[in-house]
Amino acid sequence: MSSKTGVLLINLGTPDSPSVSDVRSYLSQFLNDPRVIDIPWLLRKILVNGIIVPFRAPKSAKVYKKLWTENGSPLLYHSVNVKNLLQKELEGTHDVYLAMRYKNPSIPSVLEEMRKKNYDRLIIVPMFPQYASASTGSALDEVMRVIRTWWVIPELKIISQYYDHPLYIKGFEERGKQHNLAEYDHILFSYHGLPERQVDKVYDSDLCANHNCEHEVDEDNKYCYKATCYATTRLLAEKLNIPKEKYTVCFQSRLDKKWLEPFSDKVVEDCARKGMKKILVFSPAFTADCLETTIEIGEEYQEIFEEHGGEKVQLVESLNSHPLWIECLKDIVLKN
Repeated sequence: MSSKTGVLLINLGTPDSPSVSDVRSYLSQFLNDPRVIDIPWLLRKILVNGIIVPFRAPKSAKVYKKLWTENGSPLLYHSVNVKNLLQKELEGTHDVYLAMRYKNPSIPSVLEEMRKKNYDRLIIVPMFPQYASASTGSALDEVMRVIRTWWVIPELKIISQYYDHPLYIKGFEERGKQHNLAEYDHILFSYHGLPERQVDKVYDSDLCANHNCEHEVDEDNKYCYKATCYATTRLLAEKLNIPKEKYTVCFQSRLDKKWLEPFSDKVVEDCARKGMKKILVFSPAFTADCLETTIEIGEEYQEIFEEHGGEKVQLVESLNSHPLWIECLKDIVLKN
């Protein structure tokens, strides 16, 4: 009897619709995750349910309405496309599934489908190239929470990160080559931000600042989000022949000042203040275009840039369903 493997792709998630109630439900699930807001339980409940969600949900719903298309949420339909394309590549040996860490399709519901198929092996692939506890860690935590209740637990392979996978890098290289880099005054590599305390937790009784994270990845910092973001950037800059003085690594979507710096919005503002007219922005942590790329970078940063004298912020399209992204995932699965 031939064995078969189940593959679970996991992305972050999206509201079921851009309605205020659905956005409120999504934000509540997302922000109550202890790996996202890592403060004591009671304080988190008061902060999220009593302050953040009630005030943010109506505002966020308006943004999601701008983002929504006839196909629904871009994050979801791009992820579904990737799942379907990967399934075609792995037909006959692997069954590919998709789940979202928050909302639908949920990890518990999809894992239940997989459990009923009685697979010999499961491969879990979060769609986050750089490891962070708030993204990959949370997704894997939820997977293990569900699987530990199963009577029969199959062989399990977990993919924690792939920030330097040649095909992942090649995919963003190809996206970058769709633009004439020489036309831009500066290039930004903008990654989702994290609280500094979460980055420091990777180190036992130490701080990220005490490691050479902006310049190398070693055994001590190989799971440091900041280190792997810089490593991805170095690989891309090398492939695209971008000199060090022409690009900046930065971090977006911060909630307060004690997050990873430099902040992307401030870098955009500084570029304009220095007289730059055109900047190009890569977002390598996002494998699918979503609110943080299309709206935050494509629209909000454009407004900031114009307000301070700049002209054009050009967003580089994410991998979405690029053939090299599918090949990357296929390679990861087949080698594991």
